[in-house]
Amino acid sequence: MLSNIHKNRTSNKAMTLFVCFLAALAGLLFGLDIGVIAGVLPFIAKDFNVTVQEQEWIVSSMMFGAAVGAIGSGWMSSNMGRKKSLMAGAILFVIGSLWSTLAINPLMLISARIILGLAVGVASYTAPLYLSEIAPEKIRGSMISLYQLMITMGILTAYLSDTAFSHTGSWRWMLGIITIPAVMLLIGVFFLPNSPRWLAAKGNFRDAQRVLDRLRDTSELAKIELNEIRESLKIKQSGWKLFQNNINFRRAVFLGVLLQVMQQFTGMNVIMYYAPKIFEISGINNTEQQMWGTVIVGLVNVLATFIAIGLVDRWGRKPTLILGFLVMSTGIGILGTILHMNIQSLSAQYFAISMLLLFIVGFAMSAGPLIWVLCSEIQPLKGRDFGITVSTATNWIANMIVGATFLTMLNVLGNALTFWIYAMLNMVFIFLTIILIPETKNVSLEHIERNLMLGKKLRDIGQ
Repeated sequence: MLSNIHKNRTSNKAMTLFVCFLAALAGLLFGLDIGVIAGVLPFIAKDFNVTVQEQEWIVSSMMFGAAVGAIGSGWMSSNMGRKKSLMAGAILFVIGSLWSTLAINPLMLISARIILGLAVGVASYTAPLYLSEIAPEKIRGSMISLYQLMITMGILTAYLSDTAFSHTGSWRWMLGIITIPAVMLLIGVFFLPNSPRWLAAKGNFRDAQRVLDRLRDTSELAKIELNEIRESLKIKQSGWKLFQNNINFRRAVFLGVLLQVMQQFTGMNVIMYYAPKIFEISGINNTEQQMWGTVIVGLVNVLATFIAIGLVDRWGRKPTLILGFLVMSTGIGILGTILHMNIQSLSAQYFAISMLLLFIVGFAMSAGPLIWVLCSEIQPLKGRDFGITVSTATNWIANMIVGATFLTMLNVLGNALTFWIYAMLNMVFIFLTIILIPETKNVSLEHIERNLMLGKKLRDIGQ
């Protein structure tokens, strides 16, 4: 008897990990589409003879599409379910990848990037939401951080692919190769179960129980969790009406918006989109060295994300965020100072690059994964689709602003001041984390919801 229970627990854990890994595969495509543009942009600029403003639009058009995709995902995820939403995202990834490969002018490429943006918007909305509703509370942070790890692996893979094809200038291959994992995701989504919380919200409690029985250690734990879900569904209003009439839900939505603004204005995506340009600013003018430097950026991003996976459910969300913002502020602040001093020696170049990598470590271990974790945890079940729609759309709007203004900031403000501004913003985010952000480790989503709806301070809803 005990042997059978042990086998069931092992089988259920394996099933949970498989489902979470497959859902996180959407993050790989997310990362590929973010990372690939850094290597593609110099070759497109030459082939299509594009201006600085057109380069900014090629980069930021994906963020525009992602904002639209995230907004549409709220309705789609609520009505069709998390599984079918991921399927739609995978189809858009395939179409956008093929379309960008066939682009014959900047306008066609921008339209393809918007389609990819729609896919990224769907993925960035649905995958963390799905993972938060599937994963047990003790490993929820790690599982959502796995999604961020897949993003970083996608970015690294894109950098390696860009570097491999850079010798021939085959930017179409750089873009087209993304079709392969997009097809893999499309096939894999068919094997995912529906979210038990979505099923319960639609009144399908029997199916929700079946899914939980497959994913939890014992049927008793599954029943307890389903009962908590039933309780959270007793709130009569949902979505926009809940936002209009419930100040506590509005607090959660505004906190989600703030979290996503904080993540984007760390300056990390500036590094991701314009890495070769930043290496050029640091004094590395050889194109091949710039490309390999970009690969190192991607590798550090991947490795540092393992720090987040190790700390998020042990040390907690809040202290990890504070440390990450401090590291980022230090790294990018010192980088700005080196550029201001205009030191051209080889040792200064290496030191500048080391500060850039320190900044990446700070982001990958904190704001990168943990903002997605927190945004998926703080919204009540009846308002989760609406709340995460708003926060994810905010992410991409802020992302678009950052991507579309960086080169202009460099031209108008200068290299040093641009980086100093991002350093100061990271210091501001430490203060905001201390006074507003809750600690949610090892706490069920339903417990967080109860504290929120009771009107507790935002920083206390995880207690």
